[in-house]
Amino acid sequence: MSGGPLHDAVGGRSTAVRLVVLIGLGLWWCAGLVALLVPRSTALTALRIVVPGGLAAAIAAAFAGPSVAAADAATVAVASLATLAVLVPWIGDRWVDGSSYGPERRLLLRPPVLISAVLAPVAWLVVVLGVSVGPLLLASEQWIVGFLALAVGWALAAAGTRSLHQLARRWVVLVPTGLVIHDSLTMPEPQLVLRRMITRLGPALADTTADDLTAGASGLALQLDLVEPVDLLLRDGNNATKTKTTASLLFTPSRPKHLLDAASKQKIPIG
Repeated sequence: MSGGPLHDAVGGRSTAVRLVVLIGLGLWWCAGLVALLVPRSTALTALRIVVPGGLAAAIAAAFAGPSVAAADAATVAVASLATLAVLVPWIGDRWVDGSSYGPERRLLLRPPVLISAVLAPVAWLVVVLGVSVGPLLLASEQWIVGFLALAVGWALAAAGTRSLHQLARRWVVLVPTGLVIHDSLTMPEPQLVLRRMITRLGPALADTTADDLTAGASGLALQLDLVEPVDLLLRDGNNATKTKTTASLLFTPSRPKHLLDAASKQKIPIG
């Protein structure tokens, strides 16, 4: 009789392997619980690593057992719903806003298509495999390969986590005096735009000539028009920076209408 997906998956393994799996999953679960209870931008990164990792573990456990049973399918279904939940835009906005100070309001920017479709999943896979492979090899008494995988894997996991966290630090901050665009992909430093300098914030015009700060993100771009040109320090794509004078720019928030509604309450001209 089946004892559940995890029991079936590790049932024929050594005591050391079972212990490593159980301790690892327990720590993984605790990390997810803390990230749920403490909404911060760092917790958002943790959620978007840990919860999909739970889905990967559920799928691996289902196929590692002697057969795929109803309990396996139910576990995978629940883990899939949890993964979808932590990836929705309003969860992102809620968690990054938890890092706000005082009266400011933080709203996420949408990631570029290349990053969200390719680079972020690869980085996530590096993190998950980097954390787990080394301990499992050591538990299987593969000492040389295990220690090598532990050292290299954890270093790669740390680098991958830092890279993924940059996506949780791309935001527009609504402040009492205007707004701040905080996006390390396009600008090395945050840019404050005073409310008195803004003539319009709204959907990008069809024939716009505004400077593009969307970084290739999909979805509705917003156009910010200014009273007069300002100097922006921008990245030029070659690990260098350049100064650009502009009176209009584009950016893509994760929830454009939500940002416009919040900006309107800050008395920023919407149009």
